[in-house]
Amino acid sequence: MARVPALTALLHRARRHPLAQRLRRTVLRRLLIGWATVRRAWRRSLQLRMVTITLLMSAVLVGAFGVLVASQVTDGLVRNAVAKARVKVDNGRDDVVQPQLAGLSDRNDRDLNNTVAQVLNQLASNPEQGPDVIVALLPVSKDSALQFKSQSVPVLNIDSVVPDALKRRVAQGYIAHEFVTADLGTDAGPSPYLIYGTPVPSPVGTFALYYVFPLDAESDAATLVRNTVIITGAALVLLLALLAALVTRLVVRPVRTAARTAQRFSLGLFDQRMEVRGEDDLAMLAASFNQMAENLQRQIARLEEMSRLQRRFTSDVSHELRTPLTTVRMAADLIFAAREDFEPAVARSAELFQAELDRFEELLTDLLEISRFDAGFAVLDAEPTDLVPLLTRVVERLRSVAEAAGVPLRLEVPDAPVIAEIDPRRAERILRNLIGNAVDHGEGREAVVRLGISETAVAVTVRDHGIGLQLGEEKLVFNRFWRADPSRARKTGGTGLGLSISLEDARLHGGWLEAWGSPGQGAQFRLTLPVRAGDRLTSSPLRLVPDGAVVRTALLALSVVPAEPGDGYQPARHPDGDGNG
Repeated sequence: MARVPALTALLHRARRHPLAQRLRRTVLRRLLIGWATVRRAWRRSLQLRMVTITLLMSAVLVGAFGVLVASQVTDGLVRNAVAKARVKVDNGRDDVVQPQLAGLSDRNDRDLNNTVAQVLNQLASNPEQGPDVIVALLPVSKDSALQFKSQSVPVLNIDSVVPDALKRRVAQGYIAHEFVTADLGTDAGPSPYLIYGTPVPSPVGTFALYYVFPLDAESDAATLVRNTVIITGAALVLLLALLAALVTRLVVRPVRTAARTAQRFSLGLFDQRMEVRGEDDLAMLAASFNQMAENLQRQIARLEEMSRLQRRFTSDVSHELRTPLTTVRMAADLIFAAREDFEPAVARSAELFQAELDRFEELLTDLLEISRFDAGFAVLDAEPTDLVPLLTRVVERLRSVAEAAGVPLRLEVPDAPVIAEIDPRRAERILRNLIGNAVDHGEGREAVVRLGISETAVAVTVRDHGIGLQLGEEKLVFNRFWRADPSRARKTGGTGLGLSISLEDARLHGGWLEAWGSPGQGAQFRLTLPVRAGDRLTSSPLRLVPDGAVVRTALLALSVVPAEPGDGYQPARHPDGDGNG
C-alpha cells in the first residue's frame, strides 16, 4: 500500500515537469488552431457546409433504416425458428413420447431407463429434427425414485443448461421456450440456442420434454444481414456525400466566379465578364450578370464623362473669368477710390459694387480650389508648424469682424508650443472658415476657440452659443452651398463653400472634421490632425460634445479618416460623438 502515495507523487511531479507543461501547451495550441481552421472553413465554404449537412442527415436516415431492416429480418428469423421448433416439439411429444410412456405402470419399473433411452434414440434419429438437436426428458419433481438416463447426449448436463424460469413454467403445465447462450461442447464456443420445454403426463408421473435447437444458421443469417446493411449504408452515405459535393460544386462554381468577377468589377476592371454555358438557370445568371456589368460600365463611363466635363467646365469657366474679373477689379478700384467725388447714391453703389466684387472673387477662388480637389490635383505641403501662433494670427485677423458682429472671441491655447506636421496654408484656411462660421451664427454670444494636443494628434474646437443645429444638420453643414437658414443674411459675405473646402483640406491631412449642435445650445466644430503626417488617427485630445451641454438630439458626427493606401479617404461616423471609436 505504500507504493500508491509514491506513485501519486511521481505522477504529480511528472505533470509539473516543464517538458510535460510545454507538451500540454503545444497540444492545446494545436487543438485551438485546428478548431479555428475548421470554423473558418465552415464559415467560408458553402460546399463544405452542404456536404457535411448531407452526410450527417443521410447517415442518420440510412442508420435508422438499417436498424429497422436488421431488426425486422432478425425478428422474422426468430419467429420462423420458434414456429418450426414448436411443430417438432408437438410432434415428438404426441407421436413418440406419450405413446411410449403410456405403457409404464410403476415408477420403479425396471424398464423405465430402457423406455426413456428408446424414446430419446427415436427422437434423436428422427431426420426431421436435424442432426444437431439435443433432446432431454427430465422428471418434473425432484423425486429421487425417478433416476434415469434422460438426454440424447450423455456427456452434457442439460439440467444445468435449462433456465430455472423455464423449468418453473413447464412444471406449471405450460409449453414455453427461452433463448440462451451456452457452451455445449462445440468447437465454436458459446453459441445461441433455443430451448423448448413441454410437460408430458404419464402413468408414473409428469415428465418435462426439452428440445435444444442450435441457432447458428439464424445467427449467421442475421450477422450477414447486419453486415450487408452496414456496408450498403456506408456506401450509400458516401455516395450521397459525393453526389452532394458534385451538385454543390456545379452550383457554387458559377457563384464563386460571379463573386470574383464582381470583386474585380468593384476594383475598376469594368471589362470583366462571366462565361455563359448552356441555357439553364446558371447560364441565365451569368448572362444577367454580364448584362448588368455592361449597363453599369456604360453608366459609370457616362457619369465619369459627365463628371470630367463638369470639372473641366468649372475649371475653364473659373479660369476664363479671371481675365474679365481683373479688368472689372481695376475699374472698380478706380471707381471706389473716387467715390468721394460722387453723389451719395452713386458712392453707396460703388461701395456695394466693391463688396460684391470681393465676394465674387472669393467665390471664384473657392471654385478653383474645389475643381483642383475634384480633379485630384490637390497636394499636401506638410512641414513642422507651431499651431499656437498660427491660431492666434487667425483669431486676431477675425477679431474686428467679430466685434462688428457683437461676438466676443476667446482663445485658449497651451503655454508650450504645439508642433505638428501640417500644411500651414490649408490649416489656416480651415481655422478661418470655422471661426468665421462661429461669428456668423454666434447670435451676439461669446465664441470660444481651444487648442489641445496628445502624443498622436492635435485638435482645435470652435464653440459658438448661437441657435445650434437641428437633428441631422451636423451631416449637412459640409455640403456645398448648404445653409442652415437660407433666409438669414451673412455678415461676413461667405461663399457657401468654406466648410466643404475645409472638409477636403482635412481629408488631405488624414484628419477628422466633425460637427456637433443642439437647438438653443449652439454648435461646436472639432478639427483633429495627426502630429506626424501620414499617421492614422485613433482618438482626439478634445471632446466633440462640450462639457455641460445637454444633448437633446441624436448625435451623428461626420469625421474623415484615412482609408487603406491607394483607397483615398472615406467618411466615418462615430456614435459616441468623440470621434474616438
